[in-house]
Amino acid sequence: MNGQNRANITIGTKVLVVQKQDQRTGKLTEGIVKRILTNSPSHPHGIKVMLEDGVVGRVKEVRGG
Repeated sequence: MNGQNRANITIGTKVLVVQKQDQRTGKLTEGIVKRILTNSPSHPHGIKVMLEDGVVGRVKEVRGG
């Protein structure tokens, strides 16, 4: 699943995110969602989340719960 729709993402879901400093290279970071930071139901660049290890980024792919 892609990370553009907030409905696809819940706390505890495993996701791949791109951090702000990695947007040019496209490097993805895997982690578990701790908080959902985007309030709108969708975002063209991905829903912004905070992972359990404190990393903040936009979801590119939802791996599942």
